[in-house]
Amino acid sequence: MFERWRRQPEKKGSASTKLLVGLGNPGSEYAGTRHNVGFMTIAKMAEELKIKANRSAHQALIGEGRLGGYRLVLAQPQTYMNRSGIAVAALLKAYGLTPEDLLVVCDDLDLELGRLRLRAKGGDGGHRGLRSIIDCLGTKEFPRLRIGVGRPASKEETVDYVLTPFDREEQILVNEAVEAAAAGIRQWLFEGVNRAMNRVNVWKPASLAKSSIEG
Repeated sequence: MFERWRRQPEKKGSASTKLLVGLGNPGSEYAGTRHNVGFMTIAKMAEELKIKANRSAHQALIGEGRLGGYRLVLAQPQTYMNRSGIAVAALLKAYGLTPEDLLVVCDDLDLELGRLRLRAKGGDGGHRGLRSIIDCLGTKEFPRLRIGVGRPASKEETVDYVLTPFDREEQILVNEAVEAAAAGIRQWLFEGVNRAMNRVNVWKPASLAKSSIEG
């Protein structure tokens, strides 16, 4: 679906800088957990673009590269989820960027596991990482890409749920979603948020679509 956004021709002229931020918690104990799908997406982008996103700066792990004439800054805040805004604000200031140059990738409890939702702006939806960014930037007007991680049976389980790793079957869906999210980011870069929304928001993992048909 997103295959044609894998490679883009180089644009002439000076590069426009974009900040791509994946939210999550630092540390090996949080690696692979539901709350860290933002980190996973940035890692996927870094892998595909051969960018080393391991330099510590502005309270984040960052890496820089180019894609189709864009200068990209990939970042994973190291402030822990609830203080993500501190790192994002510092990065925007350091690179002389505005919230319009920012795309945030995070998990979403209200989305079905593996589904994607891209928005040009909006509230935090109960996500504390987004809330921190909104508070620190003083605006809700920045693009965000949410990746569905599903919701636990009871509200009391939510905190533990987002800090647990995916099981084997779930990981298959998440891997597909992360790959599609990385491709969707490319479309956001080259076609803008509205066109990207039209594709990203109707996408389903192949394994999820197959199970729906069989059901």
